[in-house]
Amino acid sequence: MARTYWEIFAEFYEYTVFFYGVTLLLTYAMLAIMSIISISNYRKKDANVDYDTLVSSPLSPGVSVIAPAFNESLTIIFNVRSLLTFNYPKFEVIIVNDGSTDDTLQKMINEFELTEVDFAYNPKLQTRPVQRIFKSTNKAYNSLMVIDKENGKSKADAVNAGINAAAFDYFVCSDVDCILDKDTILKLIKPVLDEEKYRVIATGATLRMANSCDIDKGVITRVRPPRQWLARFQEMEYIRAFILGKMGWNYVNCVPNVSGGLGLFDREIAVKCGGYDHTSFGEDMELMYRMIRYSCDQDIEYAIRHVPYTLCWTEGPSSIKFFMRQRTRWSRGLAQLMYAHFPMLLNPRYGRMGMVVFPYGFLFELCAPVVELLGIIFYIVSAILGLINWPFAIILLVFVYTYSIMVSTLAILYDQVSNRTYRTWREVASLCVMPFIEMFVFHPMVVIFAVRGYYFALTGKKAGWGAMQRTGFGGPQTQASVA
Repeated sequence: MARTYWEIFAEFYEYTVFFYGVTLLLTYAMLAIMSIISISNYRKKDANVDYDTLVSSPLSPGVSVIAPAFNESLTIIFNVRSLLTFNYPKFEVIIVNDGSTDDTLQKMINEFELTEVDFAYNPKLQTRPVQRIFKSTNKAYNSLMVIDKENGKSKADAVNAGINAAAFDYFVCSDVDCILDKDTILKLIKPVLDEEKYRVIATGATLRMANSCDIDKGVITRVRPPRQWLARFQEMEYIRAFILGKMGWNYVNCVPNVSGGLGLFDREIAVKCGGYDHTSFGEDMELMYRMIRYSCDQDIEYAIRHVPYTLCWTEGPSSIKFFMRQRTRWSRGLAQLMYAHFPMLLNPRYGRMGMVVFPYGFLFELCAPVVELLGIIFYIVSAILGLINWPFAIILLVFVYTYSIMVSTLAILYDQVSNRTYRTWREVASLCVMPFIEMFVFHPMVVIFAVRGYYFALTGKKAGWGAMQRTGFGGPQTQASVA
């Protein structure tokens, strides 16, 4: 009997998805193994490092810490104070007030005794006009600079203004609402100083959710898994992405990007490749790709490193509304990024990025939500037509479900054994529950919001960055969350 067109298509689709899925699962297994090796190697080297010598050395490279601020009145004072307490000998903190409409700037002027100064501002990167630059009259705040500029409608424009004013060869980019560990600069600069073969153009570290942590005046005093279910899913996702994913890629010098929440960058390379793109919805990834392209075009042997420490805590959205905005923006930025840098795909001129990182990102990050959505539609139609081999389909579903639980749980447990982040194993267990329900609750939202972002990118539909409503880190023992 002649086969129908649907049966022919179904057979082709099933084989294609089968090889796609097997490749992805094998890649996860490989990343897990490389992550364990990478973390183990890092800790062995780190055990012999004398950080006290680095802190006291006058030869330590200077680092500029840049943090944009837009309407951050609720948290600005505590967060700036936190940034001023880094355990590092040579750094400056540059707060970029990006046209705030509340009293963010006035609070900083009053608290840190700021006064307007003449400053040789050199705009190598184009931004919205800088109106004023402030420095403190109090010597205790010598390392603080505040830039007041017109609103650029993006974090990228504000960070570029900070890069223009930066005095040092390396800069750390973070969000002013993030809480950074006091040893952040020390940990991030270490791979730069250790590297002998490559020029380290960027370094990243693990981020975690600050939701439900105990916070005293901008300092984490007790780390807890988020109590809100949505934020807890994100905590699990971050651990898996940073500990298993980026530390795995770190082993073969293929770290795909550095998070926008925290990263250290080579300022010279960042400026020469044009700085952050204010039109991109994924400005942090976009900068990394352009820095890599520039390095390859200039025959610079580069490296991007990731350290296995949690150095940054950020408020994650705990409502579906704000979570949708965030993931739509991320996926839209990823689509823009892949389109803009598509010539890198399988281009040997771009080395590991062109032959490994870009293909992986294209196939298993950009295409994955579309493949999953089409797969659901395919199986619904096949079920209606009675073409599904149910025993085989159920076995396959159970295997994928079990494998995903295993990968996520491994990342959580390995992180706890390595870093002792949580005080009790009961807290760890509460996080290990999330992979069991991720496939039914969290992951479908991620897929839907990703496809929504692709739709916005394809149609050019206007969508703002979306403001995050924050409760802040202000008072003693406050609980950080996003409403």
